[in-house]
Amino acid sequence: MSITYSTDSSYIHPSILNADFMSIGGELDKIASADSVHVDVMDNHFVPNLTFGPSMVEQIVERSPIPVDAHLMIEDADVQAPVFAEAGASSVTFHLEAARAPVKLARDLRRKNAQVGVALRPATPVEPLLDIIGEFDMLLIMTVEPGFGGQSFLESMLPKIRRARGAISEANLEVSIQVDGGVSRETVERCAEAGANVFVAGSAIYKARDAAEEISALRELAAAHPAH
Repeated sequence: MSITYSTDSSYIHPSILNADFMSIGGELDKIASADSVHVDVMDNHFVPNLTFGPSMVEQIVERSPIPVDAHLMIEDADVQAPVFAEAGASSVTFHLEAARAPVKLARDLRRKNAQVGVALRPATPVEPLLDIIGEFDMLLIMTVEPGFGGQSFLESMLPKIRRARGAISEANLEVSIQVDGGVSRETVERCAEAGANVFVAGSAIYKARDAAEEISALRELAAAHPAH
């Protein structure tokens, strides 16, 4: 399965960080109507939490009814990120703060048939990235501090999303903007209005009475405010 992002569309990517890992197959089936499953890879170094390695991602890829969007919160991305493309992730996002040669890494990942995302912590400005933004399929703007699920949405990230979308549009580039952290029915419209078109939601979906219904509601709210 593959992912092809378009800024004309809105995408919902449920995060399995909030799933029941003892029943991961069923938890993946719950979100089959989503566009991709968001898998947070943490190494307990770049962020103070530990989750999945490449073998677990490979198993999720094999079991998932939808493509896998791997978000790597790990050190030494230049060496480690390609391993997750080889594990079958359709989209691989690494942190700019963890990459020594982000353009080379992006091209390496694309050669392994993965869509490429670059992520920024809340305190990392977007401006230094704009000269090379065309090398990526997606920009992930973290709307919480990376490392743990269930945090409150950072309103202060909305101007950052707007600046990024404005620069991307001015350059006439087809680069999606993903937001991750505190995304819910209460925040998704503001993110979409600011210019985001890919939305990672964890607790909002997995704590909902009906995950498919929540996915549909989030998609409808986001689609009312196209990124352009």
